[in-house]
Formats: sequence, structure tokens, C-alpha cells
Amino acid sequence: MIIRKKFRFEGAHIVRNCTSKRCRENIHGHSYEVEIFLKSDKLDNGFMVMDFILLENVAEFIHCFDHSYTLWDKETDDVKSAIYTINNRVAEIPVSPSAEGYALLFFFVINRIISDTKLINGEGNVKLHAVRVHETQSGYAEASAEDLNLVSFTLNDIKFTEGIIKEWKNKKWWIQIFQIKS
Repeated sequence: MIIRKKFRFEGAHIVRNCTSKRCRENIHGHSYEVEIFLKSDKLDNGFMVMDFILLENVAEFIHCFDHSYTLWDKETDDVKSAIYTINNRVAEIPVSPSAEGYALLFFFVINRIISDTKLINGEGNVKLHAVRVHETQSGYAEASAEDLNLVSFTLNDIKFTEGIIKEWKNKKWWIQIFQIKS
């Protein structure tokens, strides 16, 4: 059985090297919707795949991108300097912040979060099935485990500014996940 949970965030970026001149040369933003799909071979004691309350770390991870600038780590040093100077909330990521890049990154991290989630109510083998990122009302990108072969990065390649880190509820857990030097 598959279940879906939807999240939202407002974010800004530049998508370098794309066809659209507006997107590749200008900071712009979107109202994103992120859908995660979970699959299990069994229902828990409440006849659920997984109680959505167990997705609080997923929600917090996606919230890292809300009202943040997402910066591709391949951006020029001048642009990086400007972005870090004018923004308190920056997520620097190892993929271009296109819908496809977000879908791959989110699948990678959320898969880690799900595998680290303690299941306590007789849940079955709960797995992340897919992540769908809507950048606009008419378009989305969807990633699954087989798509991770399109990229190569680690959790250490994802960086958040203190403006994001200070809002984490379970800072110790996040620092361990992202191996942040404190």
C-alpha cells in the first residue's frame, strides 16, 4: 500500500545552464509543493502504513527551504558571497535547484530520515517510494530510488546557514545526520 503526505515551502533560486534566459540569469521564487509517497508491505496496529506524526523530521527538513535561498554549490564565488551577505537563510546544495534537483536531493535526504525513524506501532517494511516536487501548478519532477544513479553526493555536501540551523527542534540529531562541525 502507498500513502502520500504533502508539504509546502516558498523559496528562491537561480537555475543556471537551463534554456530559459529568465530562469538562468535571475533570482526568482516559487511556491513549492513536495509530496512524499511511502510504501509498506503491512499495516500497523492502527491500520495505517505509518502515522504522519512520525514524519516530523521530514517536515522540519523541508521547512529548511522555506523562505530561504537555495544556492547551487557550483555557483561563482562572487554570487555565493552576495547571497550569503544578503540572506540569513541559505541552503547550499550539490545539485542545481531545479525541480528535478530538489526531487533528487529530497529523495536522498528523506530516505535517510525514514530509515532513521523509529517505528513503534507494528509498522511493516516502510520505504520511501517517491518524492514529487511541484515547482509550478502545471509542472513537477518525481524521483525514486533508481533515479539516484543520476547524481553523486553525500549528506556532507548539503550546507545550511545558522539562520536555518537555529530553528531546528532536535539540533543534536540534525548535526549528527549532516555531520556539522559544532
